[in-house]
Amino acid sequence: MQESTNPLIICGLQKTTLLDYPGYVAATIFTGGCNFRCPFCHNSEILGNDAPPLYSPDDILAFLKKRSRILDGVCISGGEPCLQPEALEDFILQVRSLGLRIKLDTNGSRPQVIRHLAEQGLLDYIAMDIKAGPEHYPAVCGVSPDIDSVQESVQWLLSGAVPFEFRTTAVKGLHTSEDFRQIGPWIAGCPDYYIQNYVPSERVLHPDGFSSFTKEELLSFAEITAPFTGQVNLRGIDY
Repeated sequence: MQESTNPLIICGLQKTTLLDYPGYVAATIFTGGCNFRCPFCHNSEILGNDAPPLYSPDDILAFLKKRSRILDGVCISGGEPCLQPEALEDFILQVRSLGLRIKLDTNGSRPQVIRHLAEQGLLDYIAMDIKAGPEHYPAVCGVSPDIDSVQESVQWLLSGAVPFEFRTTAVKGLHTSEDFRQIGPWIAGCPDYYIQNYVPSERVLHPDGFSSFTKEELLSFAEITAPFTGQVNLRGIDY
């Protein structure tokens, strides 16, 4: 990748989190722009390519320098960070120079970007969203994605090049048990799979018609996928 001429578009900052990067104290940044339009997305205001930046990379780096003794790492989320590959790489290099770890959240639609960053030693952990069963992806993503690219990311992560997790946000009104019957074999060999319960909010892209699953329903999804993964855990619910 060549040096970026445009800075990374950063539309949000969570200064401290113990949840986004399990095992570490981290800050989370949210990049603007996404190629999916998941109707349950909680970051709907930053999905467009014209999403205005709220912070410059220099702002974030100055903040990270001040907090470098407190923070272990930075989670880069979105939007979809891999849509800004050159700017993303440049930003990660600067964050790494501060001695901080990098976790990347991605929808897996840009496998070549993920692979490049990992081959440069710039990623410590990847969390990839498995949106639905492969046959159900267009309805859940709100677009017709290149499922072959998503599959390429899945297979590359399963090779074990970088520590990773797969995760699915379960949304009542979109997902059924059939999704998880498809997901299990698709991610077979994954060491860590998380099922996240959808949380209703007026901020989501399409707030009407969706709700959370019950604990029992989520546990049934976990039971379906458990034979294919090292461990399945639920997020967003006590159990």
